[in-house]
Amino acid sequence: MRNARSGFAAWVAVWVLVLALPCQAARAGEVKKPASLAWVTPAVAGYGKVHPRPDAAVQPDPAADYRIFVRVTDDGKHPRERMHALDRLARLVNVMAVAKVPPSHVHIVALLDGEASLASATDEVYRRYTKVAKNPNQAIVHALHQAGVQLLVCGQALAMENLPDSAVVPDVTVSLSALTDVVVYGQKGYIYMEL
Repeated sequence: MRNARSGFAAWVAVWVLVLALPCQAARAGEVKKPASLAWVTPAVAGYGKVHPRPDAAVQPDPAADYRIFVRVTDDGKHPRERMHALDRLARLVNVMAVAKVPPSHVHIVALLDGEASLASATDEVYRRYTKVAKNPNQAIVHALHQAGVQLLVCGQALAMENLPDSAVVPDVTVSLSALTDVVVYGQKGYIYMEL
């Protein structure tokens, strides 16, 4: 019985030492500290916050040229709120900025498609379709445009709704068709992404 107790005590002592080692290493500065938990919006101010990770394994190459065609969609269920997909688009732009890719190397074309096409609407048109007084997407659409994102909306969708080009805010360009936009930009070497 005595040997069992002393064996158990030795086992406990070993585990106490094993568990104490990380604490001692941390005190000695040997354990790598986690990256800062700060969130930033360097390219699209106030939208699409990102957490810088210079220690991450996969990083965009600042010397490379990036051509990205983004199809932005929305379910239309929350017309009083800014579209989540637009924040993700802003995050894409901000991630490139955090990775130190120069704006001249980032070419993003974003197609507002389906319910997301309402993000391009003037307040008057938005109100007519949603019964919401102001389009909550206008500020982020403007910020994305200012950050260099080329925003498109389908001209065929406008025609189907009997809307003139004047129904679209100035930061968005009317394209011929969402169906052909993907093909045209694909032939120009743009990588397709959907948000």
